[in-house]
Amino acid sequence: MTWWHALIIFVAGVWAGGINTVVGSGTLVTFPVLVALGYPPVTATTSNAVGLAPGTISGAYGYRAELVGYWPQVARFSVSVFLGAIGGTAALLTLPGDAFETIVPVLVGLAVVLVIVQPRVSKWVQRRREASGSEHKPGPLLFGLLFVIGIYGGYFTAAQGVMMMAVMGMLLSEPMQRLNGVKNALSAVVNVVAGVIYAFVAPVSWPVIGLLALGSTVGGQLGAKIGRKLPPAVLRGVIVVIGLAAVVQLLLK
Repeated sequence: MTWWHALIIFVAGVWAGGINTVVGSGTLVTFPVLVALGYPPVTATTSNAVGLAPGTISGAYGYRAELVGYWPQVARFSVSVFLGAIGGTAALLTLPGDAFETIVPVLVGLAVVLVIVQPRVSKWVQRRREASGSEHKPGPLLFGLLFVIGIYGGYFTAAQGVMMMAVMGMLLSEPMQRLNGVKNALSAVVNVVAGVIYAFVAPVSWPVIGLLALGSTVGGQLGAKIGRKLPPAVLRGVIVVIGLAAVVQLLLK
């Protein structure tokens, strides 16, 4: 690995850690960067999961004030995504490599679509809450959907945070900033579970992991501190461009 490759990976880790904390979908930054630098898609995904796990923990810690008094509920949600993440990692490790390379462009494309529609979903959720005037309590549907998102996150982490925000926003009556804190905590659970499993049984690049871990930890703290001041539309636009570039690159390989 050359020094400038290392610098690019570190900067991508900072960027991904910040975006994951503020919006989600930081994998859409690091995954195409690693693929562009010549890493196989499976190695890029597994190294991402391990390397970005410290960043998700850092982001969750940065949002701890929003979660005061809500940690027992976060713990219950964590069970669903924990079990789902185990299933997702098992799928990645058991499916043929060709299947992963076929599925990844579809998953990245889905993630890009979710990033694009997130503002509309948020507005619709807000209108729905105001019209109903009622609270949405956690129920089997929410826990089931979080389990499915955990499977997706264990298999390929891009946009799992966007999915969580959409689902929780529709099924819970909590402030959006609290939901963002919950999203960061649950994403940390998924990434840690996937990261621990991949670190022992999957092909990973430890130099990449180290650079991403350091960068994403810094980015997680930066994202938590300045996330409310950054225009989400700007971050979202960058994610969409990078995601589309990743889809094109993967389809042309």
